[in-house]
Amino acid sequence: MLQFINEQGRYAEITGYRGISFGKAEAFLKASRKRAENVDIQFFDADLIATQQHLYFAVLNALQAFKDKTNLSKSPAMETMLYASAQRQIQKAIERTGIKPKSTNMALVIIGDDPKQIENALEAVSESVGCKPDETVLELTKPKCTKIMKAFEISMEEMKTVDDGDEKKAITDLIIERMALLATQQ
Repeated sequence: MLQFINEQGRYAEITGYRGISFGKAEAFLKASRKRAENVDIQFFDADLIATQQHLYFAVLNALQAFKDKTNLSKSPAMETMLYASAQRQIQKAIERTGIKPKSTNMALVIIGDDPKQIENALEAVSESVGCKPDETVLELTKPKCTKIMKAFEISMEEMKTVDDGDEKKAITDLIIERMALLATQQ
């Protein structure tokens, strides 16, 4: 879904793909990025993304970091990866939420100034993976919640402090909180 981020005057497309298959993630990433002009693209393992809101706040924090000149990376795409993973080190961020050769569900963020360029980049990615976007891959399921809790080291005690009976909302809230804490560590 294309969203205008008013605070930064930029656009972000946040979507996903289900059932993708490719051997080498790095080759796929390079080929897709070469075809997209004047936009920043980042891919994530959708099985480790807690809703579209998770990525929206990662983009928002990344763009704010560039605006404030507190960014840790050289591109908004990688800065988004850092925030989405709640990690300060690029390698750890990629290990936590990055797409891997065995990933079958992919989340995608495209950041840019021009909606048409974002649309062109989205079409190029869709062509590369051989399917249309499927935003339902970003929704939380019980198995996905368990996987995310493990990856982000969310304890049952933490869950109890924010859980109002909605486990999915609690997980999303805790990840957004971790991203906010990352911003304060700059």
